[in-house]
Amino acid sequence: MRINRPSLYAAFGNKEQLFRKVLDRYANGPLAYFDKALAAKKARDVIEQILFGAADMPSDPKLPAGCLMVQGALACGDAAGAVQKETAARRAASEVALRRRLQRAKRKGDLPRNADPAELARYVMTVLQGMAVQGANGAKRDQLRQVARTALRAWPKG
Repeated sequence: MRINRPSLYAAFGNKEQLFRKVLDRYANGPLAYFDKALAAKKARDVIEQILFGAADMPSDPKLPAGCLMVQGALACGDAAGAVQKETAARRAASEVALRRRLQRAKRKGDLPRNADPAELARYVMTVLQGMAVQGANGAKRDQLRQVARTALRAWPKG
């Protein structure tokens, strides 16, 4: 960017504030598919859109492989505890939003009575995080879409 450290911090604050702004931009850009998916009519459509949205990320040449919310926490050391906490908090917030959406679906009869929205949200988030790691390791879009299809086969019927 050709600006010195004082100019960078004057514009963005400290490193942690800058990283939060980067995460905000990432959430409103490449990860916007997640919040958009939460508005789908049916719970299965929500999950399908989330999983295929994640699978499609590696095909975007403007994006590095993987997911900043996952890789950002994995790639830093002990000195970056604030980064790890911030990314963990954001991932947890996504899981909460998904769990709440699935709870609404269950109340409306869109999920079977025996379905546990918290377990389903945790499952989907775990699959997403695994897909992000696989994407960072070079998995292609088609491979990740197959993971998404496999995960969807485990979706409760009802």
